[in-house]
Amino acid sequence: MQPINLASSGSQNVHAQRTFRDIVNIGPHCLERFIDSTNAPEIKALDIELAGCSNLSGTYQVGRVTPPNHTIFYSLKGSGKILTPSGEYALPASSVIILPAHQSFEVQIDQFDVTSATPDATEVTKNEASEVQDRVNAEKAPQAQIEQSSEPAPAAVQEPRAEQEQWDIIWLNLSDCPRWQHFFDVAHPVQHNIELSGLHHAMELLYLETNSQHRQAVIPIIQQYLQHIATPVKSTHQVRLSALFAAVEKQLQFNWDIDALVDKVHYSAPHLHRLCLAQFGRSPMQHVIYLRMVRAKNLLISTQWPIAYIANYEGYSNVFTFSKRFKKSEGMPPSEFRQRQSLH
Repeated sequence: MQPINLASSGSQNVHAQRTFRDIVNIGPHCLERFIDSTNAPEIKALDIELAGCSNLSGTYQVGRVTPPNHTIFYSLKGSGKILTPSGEYALPASSVIILPAHQSFEVQIDQFDVTSATPDATEVTKNEASEVQDRVNAEKAPQAQIEQSSEPAPAAVQEPRAEQEQWDIIWLNLSDCPRWQHFFDVAHPVQHNIELSGLHHAMELLYLETNSQHRQAVIPIIQQYLQHIATPVKSTHQVRLSALFAAVEKQLQFNWDIDALVDKVHYSAPHLHRLCLAQFGRSPMQHVIYLRMVRAKNLLISTQWPIAYIANYEGYSNVFTFSKRFKKSEGMPPSEFRQRQSLH
């Protein structure tokens, strides 16, 4: 299939000696399932203009010049590459890329030979694209007859070669609107080792489901994953602090002190203190107490455990010390807190 350039000859963006074009060059072994406002009108609630699940093999080359919407690609299996004005990015399995609106890009399956397809690209306007495809289809029949007369036993259908790379992806076009405005501030467009198989399953269900109520039930799942993708990339310090206090939460009964915390995170005590104040608004030990009080409140509400048992579970060997700390944090002793919650 000849690549079809959907832009006029003047609609090109040249940056760092690279020319971007609106181009669609998709081979016969690529399968795509489109999700749009006709088969899933519920996507409008998330400002999703178009989405899809694609199984790609052989030829795949799609380019956009300053698109009006944001684009997300997530690689499920195989590998592809994304060309942008700022550089080329590999997209192996379990990687996602966020391409902000108005940024030109080109997407290719890994091992795609662009030199074999690009020179013969047919440049047409959007209105001419369908006419070009009609002419291509019309020319196929007589050409097939000629080839049949010259070839003794031609293959009826060309099967994909075993060595061809297969690339399975999901993708979404999101409106350039306040909901997704922060995509313009993404410092690192590619995120690796991110798990979005749940988003893939939700999109497949959205495509297959004919019941509108069932489709509507999928929307919150998709929203949650998109918000997860859109979360700004954490700094190294934020990642280390999150890992530290995630470990603390798993062992709240442990006698945590500042020495134990700095040994685990490998920061000096003053540096850890500054980072905790910046991220949590609390000192390291105040944050440990905060986590203990959160857990204690949950246990007081959801269990009938004795208060002394909860105190030990939260790292307080003395129930009176626990009650004093709880009252300082919540304004009432744990027994009163439990009683009030039971009345709600």
